[in-house]
Amino acid sequence: MQLVVARVGRAHGIRGEVTVEVRTDEPEVRLGPGAVLATDPASAGPLTIATGRVHSGRLLLRFDGVADRGAAEALRNVLLIAEVDPEELPDDPDEFYDHQLMDLDVVLADGTEVGRITEISHLPSQDLFIVERPDGSEVMIPFVEEIVTEIDLEEQRAVVEPPPGLLDDAQAETAAPGAGAAAAGTETAGGAPGTAADGSGDAGAGGPVDGPR
Repeated sequence: MQLVVARVGRAHGIRGEVTVEVRTDEPEVRLGPGAVLATDPASAGPLTIATGRVHSGRLLLRFDGVADRGAAEALRNVLLIAEVDPEELPDDPDEFYDHQLMDLDVVLADGTEVGRITEISHLPSQDLFIVERPDGSEVMIPFVEEIVTEIDLEEQRAVVEPPPGLLDDAQAETAAPGAGAAAAGTETAGGAPGTAADGSGDAGAGGPVDGPR
């Protein structure tokens, strides 16, 4: 199975280094020197990581064959993709890969159906579940301990206790003329402790995701 583990950002310096937006909590494994990564678009890769270092809170990578600023800048916005065993689980039992959470049924504590997780959005401050409700509308539910009280992978469900108004406000927003589900943001390194984003990003698969905090 393929997972997006980073996105290339701006070129850094003149020797081919790039900033990267990390989308994995295991950068030392997925983005270490010698790692060979597929890319999206495929024509940009595969890319082999030559060196990596942290500078001012940002991860900088240099790839084999990318020796100057022009070549580095040409890789901007390229997604870096690692091949991952679908049976592989994060070391921390309170972390989850995105693919483990996708399509989970979201229910209230009393079993009332809320919807189904269709997307995980990683923000600098927290992760969000994008949940499709039975009527086709969407609601964004913060993946924090106070709201998401249980993740049961065997039962394929997430139990939530939303604060007053969270679900009602989302439904009213969707019903309003010209209104739709607002984009919560884009996937950044918020889910990756000890890493930082370059300030730009777009949605995509990543992980693992920290459990409710």
